Amino acid sequence: MWIKNSALLLLVVILFWSCDKKRVFDDYQSVGSAWNKDSIVTFHLPELDSTKRYNLFVNLRANNAYQYNNLFLIVALELPNGFTKVDTLEYQMADPEGLLLGNGFSDIKESKLFYKENVRFRSKYTVHIKQAVRENGKVPGVTALDGITEVGFRIEKKE
Repeated sequence: MWIKNSALLLLVVILFWSCDKKRVFDDYQSVGSAWNKDSIVTFHLPELDSTKRYNLFVNLRANNAYQYNNLFLIVALELPNGFTKVDTLEYQMADPEGLLLGNGFSDIKESKLFYKENVRFRSKYTVHIKQAVRENGKVPGVTALDGITEVGFRIEKKE
């Protein structure tokens, strides 16, 4: 019976894995229960086919402790030659009633946030992501951003 259940579980995992044909890279890193403003999440990307184009996403897992409507991120794409492209991004994280947007059935919601499209990679790149949330009327950033538990980066093949 145990072998039959294990084989069934393996089959289900393989089916779910094969359904995501666009995925080239998809990784998450935990930031604990709060994302510190000085904490930079880094992803070392694999070397990709330079003849193909890709879409890039920042993925987040958040829970109900996230108390803001928006999220500001600073994303740096570091090229192999040392040149770095830096973008400041803003995403809506909650609806007008304050409910978290994203996918998920529990209090944890996963958000797939568009970063760049139609990107061609020439070599291995590194991505650095940090949060830059500020409260209205205040200059210093939020020291510990409660509710964000994991930060991810995803690359998909462009069709």
